[in-house]
Amino acid sequence: MGQLFVISAPSGAGKTSLVRALLAARPNLVVSVSHTTRKPREQEIDGRDYHFVTLARFRELVAQDAFLEHASVFDNCYGTGRAEVEGKLAAGKDVLLEIDWQGAQQVRRAMPACKSIFILPPSRAALEQRLRERRTDSAATIARRLADAATDMSHYADFDYAVVNDRFEQAAQELGAILDGGGGALRATRAELQPLLRELLR
Repeated sequence: MGQLFVISAPSGAGKTSLVRALLAARPNLVVSVSHTTRKPREQEIDGRDYHFVTLARFRELVAQDAFLEHASVFDNCYGTGRAEVEGKLAAGKDVLLEIDWQGAQQVRRAMPACKSIFILPPSRAALEQRLRERRTDSAATIARRLADAATDMSHYADFDYAVVNDRFEQAAQELGAILDGGGGALRATRAELQPLLRELLR
């Protein structure tokens, strides 16, 4: 039986790049592909990046209890397919879910044995810079993402572990340690995070 890992982060914290590095280094680690009602971005492929579905189809899946978790984020719906996750775990694969804090709460209730990790940026300034460097969002969307980031980050203590993505290689190593069953020094409730969180949440 595989292990389920849940990773959450505010937009721009670098979660996607860290997850890509983990997947490249760990053949037994697989990511669960979420369902979404949002339109595909350029270069996104249905079934690889997301299962792109209509709102009507998404509602059908909700009614069928087909999701481990689902939420509405930025006017779009996202959900994690229950059968896909359970099938991969039963096959002995470790499964990684990239979801928001609300989804993580639902997954923890449904599968309490999962391990949950929150990725934090090193500062508010770094978060804003990363969002701007993406060049995929309008100024208004960036402002909205920054406002929502504070809400997201206020839930960090709900997670088992917290990793600060300041130096990418170090953050990737810390995530690897958690996946390998270590990471005791990376508990989300550790005192050394408090000064950073005061700055992030002000």
